[in-house]
Amino acid sequence: MINQQAAASPGSGGLIILATFLVGLMLSQIPLPHFIEWGRPEWVALILIYWVMALPHRIGMGSAFLLGLMLDVIKGSVLGLNALSLTIIAFVTLVLHQRLRMYPRVQQSMMVMVLIGINQLIFHWMQAFTGYTGDSLYFLLPCLASGIIWPWLFVVLRGVRRFFRIR
Repeated sequence: MINQQAAASPGSGGLIILATFLVGLMLSQIPLPHFIEWGRPEWVALILIYWVMALPHRIGMGSAFLLGLMLDVIKGSVLGLNALSLTIIAFVTLVLHQRLRMYPRVQQSMMVMVLIGINQLIFHWMQAFTGYTGDSLYFLLPCLASGIIWPWLFVVLRGVRRFFRIR
């Protein structure tokens, strides 16, 4: 009986969090022209960083791993590549979440660029083991795009969290 009341309370918001992750998965699959494709922000990682920062007691490494597996299946990459990189990003964000909350948006944006850079480097490194080799550093462009988008995404997700009273 207690679990039903907790699930029905307006502050639970599990479906809203899931919906934001689904929006991130959809945004990661929108077709873009080839010259813009390299600069696509890492939507799923950005949304994961926000929720781990905002609700570290609810969203953590397990959620990141499952989300990474879903992203691997959707993108058709080797199973576990995104799962590993998102889990590491979630861990680093969990360790730093109290500091990240205190930073101004510009400094948060710089930290997000570093976190997305770690994500991209791990993913690129693991792809090199599976046979994909890239000669350029274009794979780091999503770091810049994600850092630029972060302040606006933070404000939108914070508004969603406050509107639906997600705790």
